[in-house]
Amino acid sequence: MAELLSVTKENGVATVIIDNPPMNVLSVQVTKELDEVFQALKDDPKVITVILTGAGERAFMAGADIKEFPDKEKNKSTEIDTHDVFDRIENISKPVIAVLNGFALGGGLELSLLADIRIAEEHAQLGLPEVNLGLLPGAGGTQRLPRIVGASKAKEMMFTGDPLSAEEAHRLGLVNKIVPKGEGRDAANSLAQKLANHSLQSLSRIKHLVNVGSELPIDEGQDMEKQLFDDLFVTEDAKEGVRAFIEKRKPVFTHK
Repeated sequence: MAELLSVTKENGVATVIIDNPPMNVLSVQVTKELDEVFQALKDDPKVITVILTGAGERAFMAGADIKEFPDKEKNKSTEIDTHDVFDRIENISKPVIAVLNGFALGGGLELSLLADIRIAEEHAQLGLPEVNLGLLPGAGGTQRLPRIVGASKAKEMMFTGDPLSAEEAHRLGLVNKIVPKGEGRDAANSLAQKLANHSLQSLSRIKHLVNVGSELPIDEGQDMEKQLFDDLFVTEDAKEGVRAFIEKRKPVFTHK
């Protein structure tokens, strides 16, 4: 049972809150619990969309737990592989919305990059300050960030370690939306409920095509799109969606 995360579920939406005071840092325990919680949500047929945020008003996650760093080399053989955990979270077949309710630094920003959509509260700050410790982003940041903001801006952020304001992050496409302080979770829930009304059969294939297909040559990506479209077309939800359109009513999806 998770001790540093809380999970609530309502109307197809699961909300995961990181609660590791005071700054919700990414400790080994938080990493293990994130892995366990997200794998459970992946297999939960009642969950269509996931919201991920931090407890309080100060931080989504203000980096890794630096106090654990001295033991990193000593415990290397038994250490949990953050890359593997983050890959599993990124690739669950359900939309994930991250609410950045304060600092999203280091491992916190890297964690938020796993989400499909990011909503930032106006006081949020986003950055990768590892260079200030003589380190580099070690949980996928050097690979995921350039794919969103471009190589030059990603290098600038990592070379300097300086954080971005919510406004600049939005301008760069790093966050989808900015909301007033304290309103992030409400905004995310509104969007998540909208997504949860759609078919998971459709949502999961869209996510896979963007995550995987965008890394392929366009002809291979289009071949994948055609295959998944054909697979989707024969599902019960696709038939219900077409039938509801013809009958001029809202579809009732069963995610089958």
